[in-house]
Amino acid sequence: MKWLRYRIGDQEGFGTIDGDEIRVHAGSMFEHPRETGIRLRLSEITWLTPCVPSKMLALWNNFNALAEKNGWMKPPEPLYFIKAPNSFAAHGQQIVPPPSYDGRVAYEGELAIVIGRLTKCVSPEEADSHIFGYTCANDVTALELIQRDPTFPQWVRAKSFDTFGVFGPAIETDFDPATACVRTRVGGRERQNYALSDMMFGPRELVSRISQDMTLLPGDVILCGTSLGVMPMKPGSAVEVEIDGIGVLANTYG
Repeated sequence: MKWLRYRIGDQEGFGTIDGDEIRVHAGSMFEHPRETGIRLRLSEITWLTPCVPSKMLALWNNFNALAEKNGWMKPPEPLYFIKAPNSFAAHGQQIVPPPSYDGRVAYEGELAIVIGRLTKCVSPEEADSHIFGYTCANDVTALELIQRDPTFPQWVRAKSFDTFGVFGPAIETDFDPATACVRTRVGGRERQNYALSDMMFGPRELVSRISQDMTLLPGDVILCGTSLGVMPMKPGSAVEVEIDGIGVLANTYG
């Protein structure tokens, strides 16, 4: 089942995708949503981010192939940073170059985990019942900012400019990461194609470990990290992140 949020006119709502239509729901997406009987056509709506996270966490060095290429060791625990809520952007929304930075900006196609209920100190075995579903993400990055100051790596700033936390278009609740791949296309040319089975820390372990550090709330998002093929984008580039069984997240940079 694919869940989305939308705007039509001055009204916002949520529902499930049924072919080229939306089955509109009421209440809470994460707790006893009720189907209203109203249907809308997908062609009529503006896509919103499929949920509104209180926080977005993103993994660094979580794929074996990328670590092997760069000579990195597997970390003993997940390494992650935070992307601020102002960075969140939806399918179809333009990715905007920041006015305070004129360096290279890169795409990173990724799988995103969406939390479905309050999650604190859960085991890997319990994690599945706390995962609502999965969506596509583009962890946009101001590459030259991270190490520009040798005394202080600027991960949050480099990752949190407006529109740099792109995710959507919908949340798929019936998805097996072990069998899927992420493909990223820039200007129609494939730049990334990697198997999610290559993750060092899979979704269950990520949810479990992060929940030992902080409470995760319904709608919070964890980006699972990226693999080979990250490159800078040119202004005007169309960027698509596709994950088998979830869909295509499409945006334009600049």
